[in-house]
Amino acid sequence: MRRAFLIAALIATPVLAKTAAPDWLAIPQRAESDIKLDEGRKPIETLTFLGIKKGDAALDFEAGGGYYTEIMARAVGPKGTVTAWLATQFAGDAKGKAKWAGILSRTPNVHVLEQPFEEFQAPANSYDFALFHLSYHDAYWTSAEYKVKQQDPDQLVRKIYASMKPGGIVGVVDHVGPAGDTREVVDKLHRIDPAVVKADFLRGGFKLVGESRHLRVATDDHTKLVFDPAVRGKTDRFVFKFMKPRK
Repeated sequence: MRRAFLIAALIATPVLAKTAAPDWLAIPQRAESDIKLDEGRKPIETLTFLGIKKGDAALDFEAGGGYYTEIMARAVGPKGTVTAWLATQFAGDAKGKAKWAGILSRTPNVHVLEQPFEEFQAPANSYDFALFHLSYHDAYWTSAEYKVKQQDPDQLVRKIYASMKPGGIVGVVDHVGPAGDTREVVDKLHRIDPAVVKADFLRGGFKLVGESRHLRVATDDHTKLVFDPAVRGKTDRFVFKFMKPRK
């Protein structure tokens, strides 16, 4: 029995070494507001599960304030690149622009691509890795206030598919929502039924190659708006790993 235990320990040792936490969060001058989000978002676990690699050409879709852009830039290393895709409708106020200026000054492998919210475009076979972090549900969202026009989610997925290299990975992290009319659910709650996301990406030609539960929260009320103080930052979230098949 002791021998079996020692063998098991020896087998486990290299696995532990390989999964030692990388230093992707050790970013000088990183915003305190971003650091406070780390505990709930678990970016190291998320990106490790999704398989981002050094040297990747990566896309951070609807990058917002650059939370994941900056971490991804560390993960892909100086030989990799990160495209932070931003919707022109949300170009940001002076504070947001100052934050982006700081990110770009300390991450030379990042560049920003601004396009209208519903008009994502990228050259074919551009990316090894892409991330939709709490943003895919917006493919079903419209807003007169923010000048967001209705778009076709299938068309967006087809564009993402074309922009990925064969074997490229797309990670989708989003708030779990109830079943029902997807546009109504998104407009009301900013959540999405995981089954809808799976169906959209499978229909678009991707393969589902992984699913993680490390961001699931059993106590979350799926009928609450994600900005409700009772659940904000503590929502139940799914993590899907899709791959563009190699030809």
